[in-house]
This record gives sequence, C-alpha cells and structure tokens, in this order.
Amino acid sequence: MQRVIKIFIILIIYSFGKTNSQSLLNNNENVNLHFQETVITQGHPGFQAKYSGDNSLNTHSESATSITTTLYFGLRIVNNLELYADPEISGGSGISGAVGLAGFSNGETFRIGNPKPTLYPARLFLKYTFNFNDNETEIADDENQLSEKQSNENFSIILGKFGIADYFDNNDYSHDPRTQFLNWSLMNSGAWDYPADTRGYTWGLVCIYNNPNYVIQFAGVMEPLNANGLEMDTHINKAYSLTLEFDKAYSIANNEGDARILFFLNKARMGNYRETINNPAYNMDISQSRRYSRNKIGFAFNLSQKINKSTGGFLRLSWNDGKNETWAFTEIDHSLALGLVQEGIIKSRVNDELGIAYILNGISADHRDYLASGGYGFIIGDGKLNYDNENIFELYYKIQISDYLAFTPDYQFVINPAYNKDRGPVNIFAIRTRFNL
Repeated sequence: MQRVIKIFIILIIYSFGKTNSQSLLNNNENVNLHFQETVITQGHPGFQAKYSGDNSLNTHSESATSITTTLYFGLRIVNNLELYADPEISGGSGISGAVGLAGFSNGETFRIGNPKPTLYPARLFLKYTFNFNDNETEIADDENQLSEKQSNENFSIILGKFGIADYFDNNDYSHDPRTQFLNWSLMNSGAWDYPADTRGYTWGLVCIYNNPNYVIQFAGVMEPLNANGLEMDTHINKAYSLTLEFDKAYSIANNEGDARILFFLNKARMGNYRETINNPAYNMDISQSRRYSRNKIGFAFNLSQKINKSTGGFLRLSWNDGKNETWAFTEIDHSLALGLVQEGIIKSRVNDELGIAYILNGISADHRDYLASGGYGFIIGDGKLNYDNENIFELYYKIQISDYLAFTPDYQFVINPAYNKDRGPVNIFAIRTRFNL
C-alpha cells in the first residue's frame, strides 16, 4: 500500500510539471472533482417466524440508518493516461446487521459489525486508452470519468483498486442503489458472486475493447482471503477471479436497448457444502472444508430496453453451480429479476422517477441441504430450513428536488426471507436522501 501511495504522489507531481505540455492541450478535461452523499433509513415492522437462527432477520420491529460519503478525483497525467482516486466514508448499518435476506434490502450497507463511520480508499486506479481511428465521440464529465474526445473504436486498460461492478453487469435501469433500486439482487445479477472485499472493492486489471457495434470486457482480479472479508488473498496463483462480458447495443422500433452476457470463474479457499454435510467431524462448520482447489462458475445475462421516451424496462437472469460456498457477494445461486422504470409520471414533475421490480432468488440443492442441516453462510442461516424461493417486490418513487438533491421513498415486500417458508412475509420501508455535485 505504501508503494501505491508513493507512485500516486509521483504521478501527481509529474502531471503538474506537464500541465503546459501540448499532449494535454487536446480540449480534454485535465482535472475533475465530484462528491456524493447517500443516507438511507430503513426499517420493518414485526413479523411471524416459527424459529430464528444466528443469521436470521430480526422478527421484532427495527430500523437502521446507513451513510456513505465519496469524493471522486480525476487527473489526466498525459494524454490518454488518467488517474482516479476516491476516498470514501461509510457508517451505520443495515437492518439486523445486514443479515437475514439473500436479496438484502439496502445496497449501501455492508456486513461490518462496527457502525462507526470509517474512512478508506475506495478506488485508486490508472486508466490508459488507445484510440484506433479519427471518428471521435464526446465523453461527458462524470464520476471517475474526465470529459474527453475519444475515437469510436478504442481499447482501455484499468489497473489498480476499483469495484468490478463499475464496469461489468451494467444496466440502465437497475444497477445503482444510490439512485435506483435498493435491493442487492437488483443492483447486480444475484448469482454473480462478484469478487470484492466486504465494501465492494478489489484489486486487479480490466481490459475493455469498444467499437460502434459491440463491447468486449475482461477482468482478472483478487478474491477476499475469507468469505465476505475485508482482507484480500495475496495467493494470486490460487485465489483469483476471471470475468468476461459481451455487450451488444441494438434498437427496436427506434428504441435503444442493450444486451449483456457475462461469464465468470472464481477460485478461492472456499468450503464445499456436500463435504461439510457428509463429515460429522466438521460439525456443520463449512470453514473446516475450505481448500484452495475450490472454484465457482456461472453466468449473468441482462437486458435494458427503452420502451418509449419516458419508460424503460430490464431483465436479469443469472446462475452459478452452487457447489462451493458463496464467497464475496450474497447467497444466491440462481436469480431472475425484471422491472420497469418511468420518468415524469406526474406531468409537473418531469424529472421524478417511478420504479417497480420483481425478484425470484434460489439456491442449489447442496446449498439448501447445508442450511437445512443447521449450517450458516455469511449472510443467511436460520438454523433450519423449510425451503422455497425467495420472492421480493420493490417499488420506489424518486423525487428529484434539484440537479443535486433527490429524496426517495422505497418499499419492499419479501416472501420466504432467506428461502424459508417458516418465516415472514416481511414489509420493509425506506427513505433515501442523495446529494451529489
């Protein structure tokens, strides 16, 4: 980490020494700064349950508040080479300490026991872009994006610390819990056990080839040392994740759409569900069966489709083999999610947004047998299991007060929380306040 900080300082000093260089006088933005703060208060009334375990959602009424504050800094070192650094503060917690639901209800919360606000480097990465022709397009200024002119065929390399979901499994209508749906299995495809530490970040390399007809992306990144842990595993020959995605834009009746298919292979020191069940000496502790030889494979398919000027829809479908334990994201082995988003449903409020979605989550036979036998994952486990799919409905209405401030009431209805017919249903209410510059 000290070496990365030294390189960061050297690059800043070098870049300031180059500010009058012709390589920076290409009408491209050289420095930008953005800021966001998201506060979410979420709660549920009491609900019925025949039993509870260590990772069960609290049956009594409860509420919890989370807050994230992020500063986005971008710097053009030389033409085509950019540096991004995002210090972030997060605090608070999710309901029940962010356990008890496979499709957890707040994408801004983490499974960290200490609710005290903590400062950490969320992202620190370099990006270099190779432009292949003179057909330029304008790239707008944004978080982690300097405004620039870029050829419509290009190849980018990103190296450092980032969130892999910044680049993969994107969807115009269902991807960002700070501005869209809150549920974990709507911000990303539920069965994509995407590699990240507890807060959602990893170290590695992303390569992106982009042309007017399609996009191909590849990533090789680190996995956490322990399931959903903060520390990353430095045995990169034994623990890593490979992700490949194909992205194709299309149009139906002049309405734009985007189709993405993602394939992933995760290798880490995972435990095996069936081995844990079959070996009495493990006492249903899956950590006893952890081996570096374990892997997880799967895919995620998603569509975003504009329906008319103000309405769009999305579909997500994902699957993994479910043999070895969930390692980084959440305990979902197959998932279906679909929904609609409409802007300006009230004529006098053209920038407001209404979203409605449905999620169907499930787990493999090995995974459900493990939970039914009294096993625990890092986010679910009731001590027993009367299995059925987890069904979630989410509805939000975003009130866009200004360009910088939005206020969003949100409601989620959960049937069979954590796949258990003996618990619930649960009504979850939330208020999100988002400020950004």
